[in-house]
Amino acid sequence: MSRAFVKEDDSGEAPIIPPRAALPPGITNYVTPRGLEQLRQELTELETERSQAEANRENEAERTRQLTILNGRIAAVTARIASAKVIEPKDQPTDQVRFGSTVTLKTIKGRNLGHKRTFTIVGVDEASVEQGRIAFVAPIAKIVTGAKVGQNITLRLGKDEEVAEVTNIAYDTNQ
Repeated sequence: MSRAFVKEDDSGEAPIIPPRAALPPGITNYVTPRGLEQLRQELTELETERSQAEANRENEAERTRQLTILNGRIAAVTARIASAKVIEPKDQPTDQVRFGSTVTLKTIKGRNLGHKRTFTIVGVDEASVEQGRIAFVAPIAKIVTGAKVGQNITLRLGKDEEVAEVTNIAYDTNQ
């Protein structure tokens, strides 16, 4: 049989669009001003990529695949921006751990006695464990929200349990 009219490069598989960070259904999409700016920047970058992909006429199958992925990602970012509710750090109570706060905990009971951990509570799209930015829907963020300096909280880390003291709360009001 002749293969002259068969597309060799068309696998027929639908491209996979990478999912956004999880935001549980029914939960408001809180973001910091910085987080909203990051989303807008991401949208701009994706639109630039889409323009470049649209101009590429060398491989139509690859172009179509790229455009499908980019359009899906653009739609997801656009939806996140549309649903974003910006929380201004300057409007938060400075004596409590709230969205946008940077909190320091010191372990006072448990395996890692004296261990300090500092993290900032942010929106799901701006969370990065490496940067110490924890999503407000994360268990540790939920546990510390509302706590004050000097207050003890209990952390369950797998089978272990730690008691930590809130030693500092700060807000970046320059966002």
